[in-house]
Amino acid sequence: MRIGGGLFVPWSTPQEWVLAVKAEGYSAAFCPVGDDADAGVIDAFARAARRADILIAEVGAWGNNPISPDDTLRRAGIEGCCRRLELAERIGAACCVNVSGSRGERWDGPHSENLTEDTFDLIVRSVREIIDAVGPTRTYYTLETMPWMYPDSPRAYARLVKAIDRERFGVHLDPVNLVCSPRDYYHTTALLEECFALLGPHIRSCHAKDILLQQKLTVHLDEVRPGAGNLDYRTYVRGMGALGDDIPLMIEHLPDQEQYRMAAAHIRNVAQAERVHVV
Repeated sequence: MRIGGGLFVPWSTPQEWVLAVKAEGYSAAFCPVGDDADAGVIDAFARAARRADILIAEVGAWGNNPISPDDTLRRAGIEGCCRRLELAERIGAACCVNVSGSRGERWDGPHSENLTEDTFDLIVRSVREIIDAVGPTRTYYTLETMPWMYPDSPRAYARLVKAIDRERFGVHLDPVNLVCSPRDYYHTTALLEECFALLGPHIRSCHAKDILLQQKLTVHLDEVRPGAGNLDYRTYVRGMGALGDDIPLMIEHLPDQEQYRMAAAHIRNVAQAERVHVV
């Protein structure tokens, strides 16, 4: 297993970026460049990552909506995802990740049509189009698990893997995004076990955060730092350890470097207790 997370220091060269990653004890990192970077710059960061044994975990295709009901936005979303997948392929990232998209105005927002069979079929077509257009051989295109769009459960993700039927389609696991009710909140062990049982061989990258149920009506579930909520990190880390040394667990959405350090320390402590190797 590899751990990575946010960096709060600037860098302008691959060497500075490597030093920033290593200073936090990370062996994985978010992609350090955008798809508008010069090919030579992308290649330089790829070489620096390989030399330093840093796995570039993921290239985010955020902001693109490949299933928008607006045809212009949908085409732009497909093209944006293709550009990011091309970047992931060139820089050697474990995956390119986006959400599946929304049938509403906001690219990642809830909508009444998001969890319909017609939308499921539209997602299948859009993912196939993106993968077939780029033809990756080193990286994978993945969809982040989400609460209000497919894939919204391990079973839905397994169904997508089968329906999309592309070798270079993989799984991006964010189990906190699947905790949508008190029933889920108090049974994260079973949820995680199902995730690894159904999706394990397809997992390419994972997000690390936690969730806390507040004691006020109606239901308030807040994202919090790993270790400050109710996600069963022992089961999570054990499941990741079974996948081998090169699956990244990427800490996200924290406000400062100290919070990231606390999160990483919690994950490392759990890994040590569970005898899971952290690269």
